[in-house]
Amino acid sequence: MTQRQSDYMASGREKDIFRAAWQSGLPVLLKGPTGCGKTRFVQTMAEELRRPLISVACHEDLTAGDLVGRYVLQGGNTIWQDGPLTRAVREGAICYLDEVVEARADTTVVIHPLADHRRELNIERLGEHLLAPDNFMLVLSYNPGYQSVLKDLKPSTRQRMVAIELSYPGPEIERQIIQRETGVDAHSADSLVRLGQAIRRLNHDGLAEVASTRTLVTAALLLHAGIPLREAAQVAIAGPLTDDPVVTRQLFELVKAYV
Repeated sequence: MTQRQSDYMASGREKDIFRAAWQSGLPVLLKGPTGCGKTRFVQTMAEELRRPLISVACHEDLTAGDLVGRYVLQGGNTIWQDGPLTRAVREGAICYLDEVVEARADTTVVIHPLADHRRELNIERLGEHLLAPDNFMLVLSYNPGYQSVLKDLKPSTRQRMVAIELSYPGPEIERQIIQRETGVDAHSADSLVRLGQAIRRLNHDGLAEVASTRTLVTAALLLHAGIPLREAAQVAIAGPLTDDPVVTRQLFELVKAYV
């Protein structure tokens, strides 16, 4: 199988904007649907900028202590242990908070001094104020279409960010991604791309999400592993999108039509 790489195939000026933000000491907010390549984009930019990347998968139980650090018991002693955000500041790394709106609202406030002109992290329990080095960068991501009114970024957080909107790539780039990631033939990749586009054109209440580039790659990986293309598309693309039997049947009909 083709060696999987972290290279992100740009569809617009997102790389240039990200690079300019890093050079200017500005934080970035990545907005885009699930599976469109936000994480891959950050990984690629970290490699291009030659900076370490520290990623945090945000969730509703994430606390400020989880990000900044806390005292822990070790060998009978109480010692301070840096959290991922603090480590990123100390190391001059890129800190990536993935799906940041899933974290508690009071948790994200801790990033505010880092995300404006101060570029400072306050560690209250140590009485320490860390100034971020020039090569530190804060990157947040979230999926606007998935969030509700109760789960959204505060304006005070948004206005500190450079927003980069990502979406699913165009058909030709998406076909290249599938082939590069999986090694399948061009015809199979094209069939998966056309299926993905057909599902994205649906406007159905039973679908919280549509077919992402990630799901197309997953189907292609199953094909490469010996699963027939149509079956691979059913279990990797159509099946995971919904539990509604009516919508599932409609998706399976699309699979038959395009694959």
